[in-house]
Amino acid sequence: MNRIDNEFDLQEYLTKGVEDVIADAVKATLRNPRESAFILKFAAASKAASKRRRKLEDAGEHVPSYLIASITSRCNLHCAGCYSRCNHATVDAEPVSQLTSEEWLRIFDEADELGISFILLAGGEPMLRRDIVEAAGKKQNILFPIFTNGTFMDERYFELFDRCRNLLPVMSIEGEREITDARRGKGIYDRLIANMEELNRRGLVFGASVTVTTENIREVTSGDFLKSLSDRGCRVVIFVEFVPVTEESRELAPGDKEREYLTSEMERLRTEHPEMVYVSFPGDEKSSGGCVAAGRGFFHINSHGGAEPCPFSPYSDINVRSSSLREALHSPLFTALRDGGILLDDHEGGCVLYEKRELVERILAGKAD
Repeated sequence: MNRIDNEFDLQEYLTKGVEDVIADAVKATLRNPRESAFILKFAAASKAASKRRRKLEDAGEHVPSYLIASITSRCNLHCAGCYSRCNHATVDAEPVSQLTSEEWLRIFDEADELGISFILLAGGEPMLRRDIVEAAGKKQNILFPIFTNGTFMDERYFELFDRCRNLLPVMSIEGEREITDARRGKGIYDRLIANMEELNRRGLVFGASVTVTTENIREVTSGDFLKSLSDRGCRVVIFVEFVPVTEESRELAPGDKEREYLTSEMERLRTEHPEMVYVSFPGDEKSSGGCVAAGRGFFHINSHGGAEPCPFSPYSDINVRSSSLREALHSPLFTALRDGGILLDDHEGGCVLYEKRELVERILAGKAD
């Protein structure tokens, strides 16, 4: 595989992004000695991982810093506009043929060997798979943000998070009580706040994931909302742009105006409020040389082992149950998406792969021009 992005050094861009996140995390945990000690140790492991990725890059093989692992397709909530349910990737019934905890641990081991520093655990509801979360806790060189709806937080999880500081619960919240409960269900906001206060009481670092829409963008970037999170001990806020997977929900997707506003707010927040780490996903694709899915910056493994470009583009031509992560990064689909320039194409905003889903389907069927 040839070195990608001749004019734009993606590896350097991603490495700097990782270093910036870690630097911000050190600042955010200075008052928490145990957490700060872990972050400093993780910083050393991340630097070693970066060297492994750079060595592979120099040999013509690109490895991303991030992996998204949807460890279950089951969820107990029915959040309005959920992309995963709309794509039938999330269901109510107990999933069948999903990867075992042993298979996931093998994937985590290989990710560690390749130099992947962050694995985002998602679902469905990932905390339904306690066995996999416990397996992740053993991989101290990797930071595992756990994107959870917060409804399965219990004493055993609190104790696990205390023992394994590489597990970072990131709870989904949409703003204040009214807008959160409207999207996620009555009483969810109060459950989340109770979890935050208990985590804070125990000195455990946690984050919040906010789905940014045209309806809540002002509220979730407001000083009052973010102060309420900070006061309760939240140290990471991840803003995830809403991606419409139905035409009816397209009006909720941030456009260029909202995206520019979010970018400027991120810069302000990082300067004025260093007590928290702020991350935007997918962020400004122009600054990162285009979409970073399909292995450019990250890729996605679904609960059954399929390697997909991204959660919003649920297409796969290889399964890690019978292959390796390295082979998945070289899959025909990923290669075509990266080498064909599709990820660099102009688009209206949001997710380029969702907008070009018909082209992705043609590539998967071997019918692309």
